Amino acid sequence: MASERPCPADDFSIYYVLAECTDHYDSSPVKEVEENQPHSQGVTGLRNLGNTCYMNAILQCLCSISPLVEYFLSGKYITALQKDCSEVATAFAYVMTDMWLGDSECVSPEIFRSAFGNLYPAFMKKTQQDAQEFLIYVLNELHESLKKCHRKSYEKGSIPRCCRKTIANEVSIITQLFEGQLNYSIMCLKCENCTYKNEVFTILCLPIPSDYECSLQDCLQCFFQQDTLTWHNQIHCSFCETKQETAVRASISKAPKVIIFHLKRFDILGTMKRKLRTDIHYPLTNLDLSPYICPVFRKHPKYNLCAVVNHFGDLDGGHYTAFCKNSVTQAWYSFDDTRVSEIPDTSVQTATAYLLFYSCQPFSIPIKKCKS
Repeated sequence: MASERPCPADDFSIYYVLAECTDHYDSSPVKEVEENQPHSQGVTGLRNLGNTCYMNAILQCLCSISPLVEYFLSGKYITALQKDCSEVATAFAYVMTDMWLGDSECVSPEIFRSAFGNLYPAFMKKTQQDAQEFLIYVLNELHESLKKCHRKSYEKGSIPRCCRKTIANEVSIITQLFEGQLNYSIMCLKCENCTYKNEVFTILCLPIPSDYECSLQDCLQCFFQQDTLTWHNQIHCSFCETKQETAVRASISKAPKVIIFHLKRFDILGTMKRKLRTDIHYPLTNLDLSPYICPVFRKHPKYNLCAVVNHFGDLDGGHYTAFCKNSVTQAWYSFDDTRVSEIPDTSVQTATAYLLFYSCQPFSIPIKKCKS
């Protein structure tokens, strides 16, 4: 099935369970997906439409998030669609359907690019774009298309004020999967009065503390360490009634089901621009976030890697690819536009990683609702 036209809503009438997990592939270093081999669901290349590797890499990662796949393939998204902004979400569903249920080894994301480009013309140009920036726009647009409004409230009771979660007044599959909340404790260094501020996030942008080699935990520790604001960065203290030096520390008061880390490889200092090629070691399983999560909410402190966006090249040009773990085969695949290869676990760790997707729970096989 090619992504050329929308599928009508009545295409979703009965449930169809995707095939059971197939036998594990052997662990040969890299092997292309052969045309004469059975086509695995979710293992589909995407055509490059002219410097759209950034879009293809992001689509591959999102289409490997099993709960998101099931939400769209089951047709649940249809009842949530906002009438005035449904085009992007609908086009996203068609591309995902092609990638998971089509017979082709590769498909064209033209329908999604066209719908998205109508709202954001910069992404219609055949110029390289930043994958992280594109991801932010995609998640925001999908949320706007699928959100339901609820009254905004705050958790109360015995939970410490610094750890209370703000309950969002707009909920969607995007907020349910990707949205977390940071809590900032802000202490005046003169009067020691402490205030708290909550801030939602869908992507955590992590600084890279070394030019050569470090771990993901080093990046996390750098992000969550206490920061002292002095001089021009001083914050107004309501008790002192003037700007004062302030100590600020962040913690996670709501951990998302899927947490996305942006490794800040592009460094700009004045007119100087460079790409940090630091080899960042990140675990495939059991990433422990408990040191950074408010103790009250440490229900699922350990996360497993499910997708990676890689960037090759420099600031002025380059190429994006993706590594994704397929929930049907439980194997890792490399997606380089139309080229798809199965890779061993040992190949997932690279020095080109730019975005990391971690899930707190293992993914199950998605369920599809289709016509008989």
